[in-house]
This record gives sequence, C-alpha cells and structure tokens, in this order.
Amino acid sequence: MSVRAEFDDWAADGRDKGMEKRHWHTAKHVLGRMPIETGDTVLDLGCGSGYAARAMCEAKDAGRAYGLDGAPEMVRNARSYTDDDNVGYVVGDFQSLPFADESIDHAFSMEAFYYAPDPVGALEELRRVLRPGGTFYCAVNYFEESEHTHAWQDNIAIEMTLWDYDQYREAFREAGFHVAEQDTIPDRETEIPPASEFPTDDWETREAMVERYREYGTLLTVGVAP
Repeated sequence: MSVRAEFDDWAADGRDKGMEKRHWHTAKHVLGRMPIETGDTVLDLGCGSGYAARAMCEAKDAGRAYGLDGAPEMVRNARSYTDDDNVGYVVGDFQSLPFADESIDHAFSMEAFYYAPDPVGALEELRRVLRPGGTFYCAVNYFEESEHTHAWQDNIAIEMTLWDYDQYREAFREAGFHVAEQDTIPDRETEIPPASEFPTDDWETREAMVERYREYGTLLTVGVAP
C-alpha cells in the first residue's frame, strides 16, 4: 500500500485527530524550542491534521505556515480545521517539495519522516528549500533505541526507516546540515497505571511502559542549513 492510500484511509476514519492528540504531548515541546521569529515562513512535513502549522502561527507568530502531506484526504481535513489565511496545506512528496530554493525559514516534522522512501534525499530536498541559518526539527518515536516501538512496522504496509541516534546525525550531515542538537523528549502526559494493573492489553510490565514513554519518548534531531 502507498503512503497516500494508507493515510487517506486514516483521514477518512478520523484517525488524524487521534494522531494529533497523541503527538501533541511531545510535539508542543519541540515547537516551543524552534527559533521562529515574527513573519517567518515555516513548513510542517507530514502535517496530518495540520495542528503544527496552526500552532506555529498562533503561538510563534509565523508569517506564513505550510503543512505538506502525501495524503489528499489528510490535507482536505487539515484545511477544514482552520480559517487562518496565513496557514496553507498542500499535497506533496518529501522528495520533491513544491517550494522555491531558500524560501523556508524553519521546518518541523513529527512522526512522519521515517515514511520517506529515500530519507537522505528528503533531507537534501529540505536543505534546498531552507534559507541559510534555517532549521529542521525532526521528531520521531520510532527509532532503534526505543525497542518498544519496533513492532509498529508489523501493523502497517508502508516500509519505515528504523535509524538509531548516530544514523540520524550521519544522514543530516550527509545531506549538508550541521547537527545542532539531538536528544530525547519524554512524554510525561500519557498516563501510566500502577504496577498492580499490569499486564494490560498493550503492556506486559509497567517498567516497559515507563521506558517507552518516560525514558525514550521522542527522538529529536535538529539540523541547521549552512
């Protein structure tokens, strides 16, 4: 199944809002770190419901925010959730962004980058559209060190890229970025039941759930365009 078909189905089922609710726990901390200044042009890759583009305008005072997604139904839903003329949503491919060279100040992606069929190529394309000094804040929950997320690949027909910390840094550098930062952001809002309630439908032990959400959480890699 293609990315388009998979996530068109998700959008039709209303799962875009569910993703927004789950991702916001850590996405808001990533967005809060971004050095967006008044009037900047910003981009959200794999925008889903479009929440990040809206937040970058509302909370960070970006002048123009774009959300890009490969699934037309996701984009249709995202457009229906906003009436802000400064926020726009487009259907597009990570490998061929519909933006001019050096036209974007900052870019963000939450739980989408690993769907790119050629992740280094996607980074090179981002490098093309970012202005000198522009940043890419790449946030993922599915990565090598977070072993409790590895089974996600079994539940989706799309091939996902499973990189570790070093591979993310190396790929950013290969694409021409300086790596300014890399760390993990814990999810402190997902409720973890007391040990007496385990095992649950999803977790054998409380320790495993704590490790997934509190220890590993979201991997953030920040690249800066020279």
